[in-house]
Amino acid sequence: MAVRAGGTRVRLQRELLGAVITVAAVACAGAAEPPGGPDLRLVAGGLSRPVAIRAAGDGSGRLFVVEQAGRIMVLRGGEVLATPFLDIASRVDSSGNEQGLLGLAFHPEHEANGSFFVNYTYDPPGSGPDTTRVSRFTVAAGDPDRADPGSETVVLEFAQDFSNHNGGDLHFGPDGFLYIASGDGGGGGDPNDRAQRLGTLLGKLLRIDVDGAVPYAVPPDNPFVGVAGARPEIWAYGLRNPWRFSFDRATGDLFIGDVGQNAVEEIDFQPAAGTGGENYGWSCLEGDVAAGFNPCDGRPLTAPILVYGHEQGCSVTGGYRYRGSITELLGLYVFGDFCSGRIWRAAESAGRWRAELWADTELRISSFGEDEDGELVVVDLERGEVYRLTDPSTRLLRRGTGRRLAPTAETGGR
Repeated sequence: MAVRAGGTRVRLQRELLGAVITVAAVACAGAAEPPGGPDLRLVAGGLSRPVAIRAAGDGSGRLFVVEQAGRIMVLRGGEVLATPFLDIASRVDSSGNEQGLLGLAFHPEHEANGSFFVNYTYDPPGSGPDTTRVSRFTVAAGDPDRADPGSETVVLEFAQDFSNHNGGDLHFGPDGFLYIASGDGGGGGDPNDRAQRLGTLLGKLLRIDVDGAVPYAVPPDNPFVGVAGARPEIWAYGLRNPWRFSFDRATGDLFIGDVGQNAVEEIDFQPAAGTGGENYGWSCLEGDVAAGFNPCDGRPLTAPILVYGHEQGCSVTGGYRYRGSITELLGLYVFGDFCSGRIWRAAESAGRWRAELWADTELRISSFGEDEDGELVVVDLERGEVYRLTDPSTRLLRRGTGRRLAPTAETGGR
């Protein structure tokens, strides 16, 4: 391990505990003072524990904010509409810190068919385990600002081992398929070894075709179709808690922010030309270092493109590769940390990635989002606010004192 000035971490080893690791480059810089961070302008407030934000892609300019307890609010023209777009709080189990309504994805043909998809946890009747549910809903007739709560069609369900590490993010890829992030089922060190087992949907990135059948079809080119004992929905595995992931709207490249446990946060990557099947290493690896919870067994692993240690934060919030109107940011990947409020911007050159600390804020960054034009917004869980990145030349927000959220030994903060 090489350590550079400013806290940069670069892993040079290619073998660890018998595992063969595919390494392009791993680097994340942590400077004492960020070099002129972004201007984050308050767009809206008054939200209750917002965890995700999406545009519908229908030309309306609206943003939709997911509240953890089970509501989706409409943000239009800087105003949060009083009536929720969707209210399913009575169906959502948000009793755990990491449970609730966690993800939202609008169908690529939403403007025509009114469909969208959500990911939430619920508590089945009886004594069964908490369950993740992915469901389809449709917009109410004649009112694009209201969804029909009675239109729910359950697409996919799978049981959780514990109340934490639920993942929950949803996105349609450039291929038109729905991608679903699932955590490892919770508990410290993946005690049931879910992330490495192909017979479970936990600790994975899933890929399904919601238009090919009811409730869904499995794309025939998924990497584990026909593999004995493997779930064919799996696209990639070896993930701990992939809280937020995204596709580059220009290239189709995939970025995954996977929350670490005790030491390392990571950003994983798959190029648009990838065919799936990556093993990102948990719980043999935590980021780019040995975790030691479960053996690697010599299997091929794909290393993260970026890592940072818990001296800089404790719970990564994956972001987006910027494709908006600010010229100097074009092509840079922007991401943050929930615990520290730090925001980084990362650049790739000749297959090697390097991130620089860009802003040091007071925000509890639960999510980034893109509007229809590719401009970035940032969601603050604690304050219930949405900010827009408007100008990279000044630093508006600075982290003060007394606003740190200490990570737990078990969850690493999320």
